[in-house]
Amino acid sequence: MTLRSLLASTALAVTIAASIPAFAVPAVAAAAYVQTADAYLIPFGDLEIVALSDGTVPQDLHKLLTGTSEAEVDGLLEKSFQANPVEASINAFLIRGADRAILVDTGSGELFGPGAGGKLLDSLAAVGVKPDDITDILITHVHTDHTGGLVKGGKPVFTNATVHVGAPDIDFFLDAANAERTGYAKQYFDEAAKTVGVIAKAGKVKTFGDNETILPGIVATLHPGHTPGSAFFTVTSGEQSIVFVGDIVHVENVQFPKPAITILYDVDPKTAAAVREKAFSDVAGSRQLIAAPHLPFPGIGHVRSEAGGAFSWHPIEYRNRAGAVGQ
Repeated sequence: MTLRSLLASTALAVTIAASIPAFAVPAVAAAAYVQTADAYLIPFGDLEIVALSDGTVPQDLHKLLTGTSEAEVDGLLEKSFQANPVEASINAFLIRGADRAILVDTGSGELFGPGAGGKLLDSLAAVGVKPDDITDILITHVHTDHTGGLVKGGKPVFTNATVHVGAPDIDFFLDAANAERTGYAKQYFDEAAKTVGVIAKAGKVKTFGDNETILPGIVATLHPGHTPGSAFFTVTSGEQSIVFVGDIVHVENVQFPKPAITILYDVDPKTAAAVREKAFSDVAGSRQLIAAPHLPFPGIGHVRSEAGGAFSWHPIEYRNRAGAVGQ
């Protein structure tokens, strides 16, 4: 089972029908709705952080999730008024300061096909940012829905940006022999060559190790499991901090209450589950603000510890008025 085969393109359509027999009102014609670019800004110390939507994709959790059963998954979804399949957000984030415009991940670009992601550039344009404005890109890990937006038509999109990637992910995904050696799907290696590999050949990739300050106020830490070089980025400005946690969670209503449940994309599922449980515990205990690529947009909020080793997700308060968040 591959990521592409599970993320078939979809269109959001809503059919509204009304019929009141007493007045013989005819049914309303079907109307199709197309979602537009989306961005959500929060002031953050001396910076701005902007959540950017790259779109959403459907996920068949019966095929994707491991270490569980269909019945358990359906029961957890039912508690949250959901049913399989579920829609997953693809979020990227912009960190904007006086002299830098930094992206965290780049979405799927063209690689999932029309209608499945690929909206990042439109979302950037909605906040007045052009690809050439981006100075740095922080890649949480080398999977297609995080690196696909690096290229378009085989050429780099963000021509002025340095791309920062965990060294173990570069070593793993840019060596196609690792597909046969590990049994991990060859598709991921092929797509890595077409995305981050193109940037590496252009000399614009800079790798990092664990607990490394990669830019002023930004520390990268490595948390292997989902991929060998999966990274968190802790950004600090003044007295505020936020951690961009990458793919430690894919399905909010399943993996917060049951963090031991893993996903087919994990290179090392057992380690990925341990990383998730530790990270949830750490950020819950410190009330740390986090941002995640696949939680419902904008994907920014807090984690709370619950009884029995469970956790819950609490998104930031939504505000649509003048003034800073928290005022």
